[in-house]
Amino acid sequence: MSIEAIARMDLSLLVCLKVLTEELSVTRAAHRLCLSQSSVSKSLAKLRNLFDDPLFIRSSHGLRPTPKTLFLKPKLDNLIAQLESISEPDTFSPASSTHRFDIALVESCYSLILPHFVPALFSQAPSIRLKTHNWDSDTFIRLQHGQLDMGIKGRDITQPGYSQPQEIPSDISFTEIYRDEQVCLVRKGHPVLKKKWDLSTYLAMRHIQATCDGNDRWLLDHQLADEGLERDIAMLVPDFNSAVSLCSYTDFIFTVPKHFAHMVAENHKLRLLPLPTPLPPFAYTLFWNKHRENEAAIRWIKDLIINNTQPLNLLANTVR
Repeated sequence: MSIEAIARMDLSLLVCLKVLTEELSVTRAAHRLCLSQSSVSKSLAKLRNLFDDPLFIRSSHGLRPTPKTLFLKPKLDNLIAQLESISEPDTFSPASSTHRFDIALVESCYSLILPHFVPALFSQAPSIRLKTHNWDSDTFIRLQHGQLDMGIKGRDITQPGYSQPQEIPSDISFTEIYRDEQVCLVRKGHPVLKKKWDLSTYLAMRHIQATCDGNDRWLLDHQLADEGLERDIAMLVPDFNSAVSLCSYTDFIFTVPKHFAHMVAENHKLRLLPLPTPLPPFAYTLFWNKHRENEAAIRWIKDLIINNTQPLNLLANTVR
């Protein structure tokens, strides 16, 4: 589309389309945009003509986006984020701001990391909104496109010869906020507690694996594979809490961050065992878009998270 054609486009139509993709309801979109339902319906008709596509199909559960809309959504998200950044003031006033921050997290962050900065976040900025997202294989791309403001996940502190399951893009900055190590969880009364605990015993048992960062295999699995070894994964589950629950009534072993293990062990009647093979520690790491770090709002929340999580890390922080 030429710059002349873009100049003739009504930007409010694209804003309407973005809100419709989020609400999947003309009624809710109209309420959010402070418009009448008929106005939103008319805008949708213009959008359908503009993109030569129905964009949404009515269903019993509301509007269902067409493949064309699903294709447009990330582009719209990026466009609106860029427009928002253009209109952002040079300074950020947390006490009066209603800004919404989008942060991607791995599940264990909710109990280990968020308690250390969320109270301060809403104490200083009582009217802001915070939307959290699951960390997945597209998170770095969404950070690059401005669809996310921050991300926090565990990052393996690799040794020579081992690589990260997902490389960090050059335009993504990061800092460590907390290091941890892996341990094993088993139920109380597990037969393995009466055996010699070593790598041979560990590998002879069946395991639960939680998907993390969109990956089914952790650094541990890559390291074992380099030695011609492999864990017997009996169950692959989508989150840590499901794995903990299963671990409490089966003879499966769950390998998990040490401090998370301590938090759940007592309530679920679980025992901790050391990981019987050397493994580098990993660091919960804060990520952000290098090209957005001068935005006042981004700078404020980045500094707040770092300042309130700094005591967690007994080792030196590393910033790239």
